[in-house]
Amino acid sequence: MAATVPRLRFAPSPTGYLHVGGARTALFNWLYAKKFGGQFLLRIEDTDKARSTDESTRAIFEGLTWLGLHWDEDVVYQGANVERNRDDAYRMLANDTAYRCFCTQAELAERRAAAEARGESFRYDRRCDRLDRAEIDRRVADGVPFTLRFRVPEGSTSWDDLVHGEIAFPNKDIEDFIILRTDGTPIYNMAVVSDDIFMRITLVMRGDDHISNTPKQILLYRALGAELPTFAHLPMIHGLDGKKLSKRHGATAVGDYQHLGILPGAMLNFLALLGWSPGHDIEVMTLARMVELFDTEGLQKKAAIFDPKKLEWMNGQHLSLMPAAELATIVTPALEAAGLATAADLAARRDWYLALLELLKVRARTTDDIVRQAAPYLADAITYDAEAEAKQWKDRPGTAKLLGEVRRALASLGAWEPAAMEEALRSLAERMGFGDKAGKIFQPLRVALTGLGVSPGIFDVLVMLGRDRALGRIDSAVRRLAGPAV
Repeated sequence: MAATVPRLRFAPSPTGYLHVGGARTALFNWLYAKKFGGQFLLRIEDTDKARSTDESTRAIFEGLTWLGLHWDEDVVYQGANVERNRDDAYRMLANDTAYRCFCTQAELAERRAAAEARGESFRYDRRCDRLDRAEIDRRVADGVPFTLRFRVPEGSTSWDDLVHGEIAFPNKDIEDFIILRTDGTPIYNMAVVSDDIFMRITLVMRGDDHISNTPKQILLYRALGAELPTFAHLPMIHGLDGKKLSKRHGATAVGDYQHLGILPGAMLNFLALLGWSPGHDIEVMTLARMVELFDTEGLQKKAAIFDPKKLEWMNGQHLSLMPAAELATIVTPALEAAGLATAADLAARRDWYLALLELLKVRARTTDDIVRQAAPYLADAITYDAEAEAKQWKDRPGTAKLLGEVRRALASLGAWEPAAMEEALRSLAERMGFGDKAGKIFQPLRVALTGLGVSPGIFDVLVMLGRDRALGRIDSAVRRLAGPAV
């Protein structure tokens, strides 16, 4: 007998953007499907018509596409399956695992309030399950509204969770729950089970906030005579304060990080480590490497911590590993948006541009960092960082004189290349009495060339700027130093 092909689904509600927790759930489902030769399916749970929006649906598609988590079959919209969900509910009415409940919302609210007044927790007392057939038929014939309730059997409901191991719920703690509303629409658990059966889902992997839903869903599977899927409940994601991740912790939508200069590969890598460990102290991984290493043994029970600084560090690792030509496709639009260059201009200087990206990427944590670092090499004029200027240009007349000497030394070079530059500037440092402390020249020069206190190596900066632009920057700095301090 052939092995069952794994079929997993990501089933978000389109009531907001694709958030970090949802993206992590989608990733783990996708990794499992790819690792074990299965299919990754997407279902939009849009039954809450009041809160579901087309904008949110688009945001989910865009977020998954940006991350590269492509689904294998047509998207399933839960709202289109109400008739089948209803048919499944009536199958349970027919096989006597469900019954009609004629209690109104007002009656239930009154009983709930009375129970609370007695200091008791409310639980449906099955009064409608005790009605005789003639009374039920009379009420139905009279058009009395009713819901369908599932009749919870005695005993307990358990499953072997891929993350948490054996989990069991006493059925006495589960009241007879509604599966179909008075308007004939399914309740969440009913719709989910009906759709998962129809989609032939073999593994339900989701957040552990769904654990309490699982025994109800298992009971529905059994009542419908369907084979149970395997369940895996992933740990919650918390902020650094140990509380459930929310907007108070900063950006929680995946799309926000896309616009904060985070690479999709870095985001995936970071998300993968929120609740899973590949072992062997491995942290930085490509998506292909994650597929290779993924297994359920590495899934963790404890809550994961979302640390934005760790995400930035991870992004820096991925930036440094990305080939410059690939990075250019991401950075070029950002440079255009910043008004620093056009795509045509960069294409005309492709070799120089790629060399610049190679130089800048190792010191960047986000693509926004690269844009900021690239400004001195692309803009005609630079902005001087006030802190760098104050620190490195304390003696303004003395610095102006020093930079004048630097300009003469550089202008006299026959070849504009690092070895000649280094020899000329180190010799100048000795002549000026700095000995081997050439940094006393390099640091003021760095501010003159870039306006910044930190940059790549000074000779790399000079090469990337080119002779004319570099000498022009020094001239501008000398003029600035000659004027009043700003």
